[in-house]
Amino acid sequence: MSLPAVVPAPAAIQPETGAPFRLGAGTPMTGDADAAAALAAIVEVRTGLSPAGSGREGAIELRVDAPGGGEPESYRIAVDEASVVITGADAAGLFYGVQTLGQLIARDGDAWIIPAVTIDDAPRFAYRGVMLDVARHFHDVATVKGYIDRAASLKMNALHLHLTDDQGWRIQLDSRPALTERASGTAVGGDPGGFYTKADYREIVEYAASRHMIVVPEIDMPGHTHAVGLAYPELAETPVISDHMRDIIRDYGGDEPRAGAPYDGMAVGFSSLKIHDEATYDFVADVFGELAAMTPGPYLHFGGDESLSTSDEDFDVFVTRASAIIADLGKTPVAWHEAGSASQIADTTIGQYWGFVTPQEGAGEKARRFVDNGAQLILSPADAIYLDMKYPNGPALGLTWANGPTSVERAYAWEPSDVVPGVDDSGILGVEAPLWTETVRTAADIDTMAFPRIAAAAEAAWSPATGESDLRTWSSFRQRVGAMGPLWTSMGIGFHPSDEIPWASE
Repeated sequence: MSLPAVVPAPAAIQPETGAPFRLGAGTPMTGDADAAAALAAIVEVRTGLSPAGSGREGAIELRVDAPGGGEPESYRIAVDEASVVITGADAAGLFYGVQTLGQLIARDGDAWIIPAVTIDDAPRFAYRGVMLDVARHFHDVATVKGYIDRAASLKMNALHLHLTDDQGWRIQLDSRPALTERASGTAVGGDPGGFYTKADYREIVEYAASRHMIVVPEIDMPGHTHAVGLAYPELAETPVISDHMRDIIRDYGGDEPRAGAPYDGMAVGFSSLKIHDEATYDFVADVFGELAAMTPGPYLHFGGDESLSTSDEDFDVFVTRASAIIADLGKTPVAWHEAGSASQIADTTIGQYWGFVTPQEGAGEKARRFVDNGAQLILSPADAIYLDMKYPNGPALGLTWANGPTSVERAYAWEPSDVVPGVDDSGILGVEAPLWTETVRTAADIDTMAFPRIAAAAEAAWSPATGESDLRTWSSFRQRVGAMGPLWTSMGIGFHPSDEIPWASE
């Protein structure tokens, strides 16, 4: 008896011998109203049917019930000919059970069925994220909400927004109004910029919460701060241009960055805040203080990557002070793994590792220091789950610097506990798949670059470890992802039809 296709792979799935449950117009649903609304939307998109009526026998029951103290975000699905019961340990678990049930819906001739099955499922890691860079190219609220829907359908629970970079500042702050007045209008390639008003940001946060996702805002510093200098030139150092940066400019176009002029190229590492000026830390306190008040989630990300024109000593000073400012706000600081080199970083700081699956040039040591301090890591290995890397035989979109092009198989074939030497599951908060947008301009571009590789990241974040489940193999994954094709199409997801995947037509 074949297993129904579910992505990410559940902790336990058992096909049953009985007849399937048959969906029809007016299939009754009882229980949690929010979960019922979410399921009704999936059923209608997938089948054209409108459940929640009372026109036939059989029912779908949706409830939150954890009498045995079920794990957070866990759920159980039991399907037989007469009924479907989804039980969540909490509201998030029930929501994820609904997403799984949506994947189980299958066509049977002119009808729709849910196969008889029992699923018991819970996440491996607490943090399962996606990152969207809205600084290199700005993406409006509707596009962000669409990405939230897509990520949540794969049981992701964190949206990391890269809100600032050399090319633009994307969040309105009352304490520093010049940031959006003077530094938000440009993007890579001379494309138009944009920014989120405080009302926009609140809308994103609330929409994410309705899908059981938190928002993790990132204000990248002390590097990646050329846009800050457009608004507050007294805080920014003069750009420092290395031969490596000139090579990037030669390969990708654009002019060399100049103080006071908007930058729309793709070079990195040339900008820095003034490390020894107290006005800089007044700025950091203003920005993160206001952002903390706007962000109900626990994390504030202060970047800390590619500060190539900041000396090691100055970088240490900045990271120490910035992480302390955020910690004093009652938030948990997050920083890219380079910040692990700082001797006095706040000990609650979460590190985000963006090196390769096999760490190079001390990256693993810097990342491990976060764990040695008593905190944890978010894993984002660039040569596996940077969703902006080109596909083999794919569209022109994307870059290749992270050992690219990156196949779907390479996005899948890594094990989180094997990446950073000396760091096992206890030191890993979770997994996050970043999508940088130097070449990504539209919602359609996001779909193309994210799908299907985002599903590989979701499985690394949610499912049992490699070797602990028969489903955690490339052979199983490619078949299960292929079965998602009809569902993704009905959801309007313009996924890349990779020739690595045997895509189902229905």
